[in-house]
Amino acid sequence: MESALLMASSASAAPIIVWFRDDLRLSDHPALHAASETGAPLVCVFILDEESAALRPPCSRPRGGASKWWLAQSLRALDASLEKLGQTLVLRRGTAADALCKLAEETEAQSVFCIGIDIESEKKLEADVATSLGRNGIALKVFPSDLLVQPSRIRNAEGRGLRVFTPFWKRVLSMGDPAKPLPAPKKIAAGPKVKSGDLKSWKLEPGRPDWAGGLRETWMPGEAAAQKRLKDFLDGGIKGYATLRDRPDRDNTSRLSPHLRFGEISPRQVWYAANFAAARKPAIAGDIAKFVSELGWREFSRHLLHDHPNLAEKNLQESFDGFPWKRDTKALRAWQRGLTGYPIVDAGMRELWHTGIMHNRVRMVVASFLVKHLLIDWRDGEKWFWDTLVDADPGNNPASWQWVAGSGADAAPYFRVFNPILQGEKFDPDGTYAARWIPELAKLPAKFIHQPWEATPMELAAAGVTLGKSYPEPIVDHKVGRERALAAYQKTRG
Repeated sequence: MESALLMASSASAAPIIVWFRDDLRLSDHPALHAASETGAPLVCVFILDEESAALRPPCSRPRGGASKWWLAQSLRALDASLEKLGQTLVLRRGTAADALCKLAEETEAQSVFCIGIDIESEKKLEADVATSLGRNGIALKVFPSDLLVQPSRIRNAEGRGLRVFTPFWKRVLSMGDPAKPLPAPKKIAAGPKVKSGDLKSWKLEPGRPDWAGGLRETWMPGEAAAQKRLKDFLDGGIKGYATLRDRPDRDNTSRLSPHLRFGEISPRQVWYAANFAAARKPAIAGDIAKFVSELGWREFSRHLLHDHPNLAEKNLQESFDGFPWKRDTKALRAWQRGLTGYPIVDAGMRELWHTGIMHNRVRMVVASFLVKHLLIDWRDGEKWFWDTLVDADPGNNPASWQWVAGSGADAAPYFRVFNPILQGEKFDPDGTYAARWIPELAKLPAKFIHQPWEATPMELAAAGVTLGKSYPEPIVDHKVGRERALAAYQKTRG
């Protein structure tokens, strides 16, 4: 009798809207968990907001092409997960404030729950939404963002965020474990049926030409795929991670970054799963610690973005504001297409175009080549990555580019110029990675694959390679490029 009364009470309660953003999952979703615990009917919604003033440039920027593709797949996966609980994902387009106010009116909702995002533009958006909803007597309840530690908790004596990774990460670790992940709801009371937008009409996926074939071959977006990838990695791929993570020719990275970017899995889910694996298998504890510290770099970058909203446009170190960058459209295009004549660089750029991702070690090499060998502004490289990476994160992407350029926080010194030949030989010693992405060099002996110009004419002919035709000659000599970069740096300092 009491159970029946409770069910009747829940059914008659005003609905709660759960606003999904960069958190496209059901488990460890504080807003969804809290809303479902009330027993009230829920209306789950995702809003494609490309119009709110808070999200317009320079405050924010639209998603890149690869990110849009991933978003479409992730929304389908989330809808399928909700369907198993008797729910559907409502899709709306427009400003978040208008869309949520209209949806609240249609459903007679009592409140809107969401997970916050600790980025200035997103905080402004939350404030605008709260104001608009408040005019109609509807509350917006914002739950803590998807970070291990909120930026307000890690400040220096002057109240500013930390700009060096090691003390930052030590501070995070000193705070102990984050809150334990929350389970996915087992039941959700269905809210009123409302109209939903058509995902295809949003045109998030490419039409003609369809450049996403490689993405489809490589990835399975969604929460279930993220959980499986984490489990498989911790069950096997993690062994040797501390050293092998730098080898692009080996499968020793988690490839969780796009799943984290879209919130298909949360950082604290990764934290607890990794530390549980370390406790269960002490032999891999060192590998686990290194893996978790890589999660820390994501955290560090988000904290930097919190304190420096214009991270993608402005040098953190003002001394770089006068750096003599070159405007070289031809060289930039060669870099983008993987036609620089340096195999490790070209392999990375082709991997990126085909799969929407690039091995982290190779990212550093190709970024260094662009900003140092070619003297092209790091912002041009960052924009290309923003458009082509499925894991294009508003914090990680610009912070990493500034790190390589020497203009950022805790940055590598500008005079550290990666030698693309030595980097290839060290981290792809058998040429497996280069041969995979540059098939025109696949028949070269391994000792020449990272510097094909060192092979004899007979060896090149036997491998079917004609430098300057089937594969380009280097667009800049390494020694010349390095000396030019150092000279430019000296002018900036002087």
